[in-house]
Amino acid sequence: MIPSDASTGNGGRRTTPRLPAVLAALLLAITLVATGCAGQSSPGSVDVPTRDAVVNPAVNAAGLTKSIPTRIEVPSIGVDSSLMGLGLDAQGAMQVPAEGFPAGWYTGAPTPGETGPAVIAGHVDWAGAPGVFFELTNLEPGAAISVTREDGSIARFEVTEVTTFPKDEFPTDLVYGTLDYAGLRLITCGGAFDESASSYQDNVVAFAKLVGTG
Repeated sequence: MIPSDASTGNGGRRTTPRLPAVLAALLLAITLVATGCAGQSSPGSVDVPTRDAVVNPAVNAAGLTKSIPTRIEVPSIGVDSSLMGLGLDAQGAMQVPAEGFPAGWYTGAPTPGETGPAVIAGHVDWAGAPGVFFELTNLEPGAAISVTREDGSIARFEVTEVTTFPKDEFPTDLVYGTLDYAGLRLITCGGAFDESASSYQDNVVAFAKLVGTG
């Protein structure tokens, strides 16, 4: 699919968009968020205290070494979830979490904190109840995201942009294309719910950049 906008608007420098071979199969599965977006629920929110990141500009340029992510926290929208690995299914489509919780990280992409676009996907709702990313559309630029990693480190990100895209205009290169800094994308569904297709019509994508560690 072709991006609707070639500009990231999410800070840092970005190379000419191209898809690494390991992510090319993801083009067959851009409906990954469609698969994970069936069902509807009434609005709800959870209030939790915020926590400031330790900002270190040098970290953003170098990135961190590879380490499996185990937990994601987004205090401003009440997200505090363990993480499961998401690979590719037999059809070459990215797997999605089996239920509304937890969120999952795509194992074919860089781990959060490494240079490149790390990807974490989650349901907006499930079986009539809010899913892990139910409030993602309300996330605002400047919000903090913390990803705890298996090596004990915490990769701290700052949200730079949250955008809703029609599913037939999903910006594949913008989301999955090569970066020269450590980026993070959170993906879920949004917009109106199409009863005939049992799916939401849009994708919500939050873009973030690494700003520190803890």
